[in-house]
Amino acid sequence: MKDGIRIALYQPDIAGNTGAILRLGACMGMAVDVIGPTGFDMSDRTLRRAGMDYLEMATLTLHDDWTAFKAWQSAEGRRLLLFSTKATLPYTRFDYRAGDILLFGRESVGVPDHVHAAADERLLIPMPGGGRSLNLAMAVAMAAGEAARAVNPPSAAVSS
Repeated sequence: MKDGIRIALYQPDIAGNTGAILRLGACMGMAVDVIGPTGFDMSDRTLRRAGMDYLEMATLTLHDDWTAFKAWQSAEGRRLLLFSTKATLPYTRFDYRAGDILLFGRESVGVPDHVHAAADERLLIPMPGGGRSLNLAMAVAMAAGEAARAVNPPSAAVSS
């Protein structure tokens, strides 16, 4: 999965969301990076309930903190794409590449300014209905699906 798209969660607050995202990552073939500290114990039963038996299939990397994650990301040479309500570029109008990291902030407060500034690009999931924000797991699913479609477009002839 070295060249695959990855999902990164910055200090997630809610175990259930992280479990659902790990399940999504397993199903989509995308590794998940969790940047600590988290707002819950990674052995939390809510995490296990949301991830179900997919947690064993998930490719999970835990990073102690932002500094450790950033050092790893720089060594890997991967682009860091931050999904933020402060961004202006719609996520559907971006040229994704294999190896990109889709970064999402904490459910409660997003990411601090230094993380925002470190991103190679900032992307917005527009919400024309007027909502303030989406559930983290839903936002990750939308972004992961779009990035996967862009990097590996479906063939014109899909067999059933």
